[in-house]
Amino acid sequence: MYNIFEDEDDIFMGSPRSKFHDVVFNAARGIVEGELERLIERQAVLELMLGEEDVEAMDKRITMFKFENSEALESMIKSLYVESMGNILTQAE
Repeated sequence: MYNIFEDEDDIFMGSPRSKFHDVVFNAARGIVEGELERLIERQAVLELMLGEEDVEAMDKRITMFKFENSEALESMIKSLYVESMGNILTQAE
């Protein structure tokens, strides 16, 4: 969709993923721990919502979904990196 974030020469000097890593490795540990806990809790909720107790069946559904929705998934991943960076940076101010 939008490839501006993939250009290493863009205004952010890197992709959302690389900037996320920069922020995580340089922010206060407590703030990063809070954000990671939020992400894990969200993942747990989403997995419970799927209603799959069989890990293998869930992994198969995830793999199929990733394959069928690769473009939307890449866009969402970029958005989540930016959202998490924003959460960390907002708390660090």
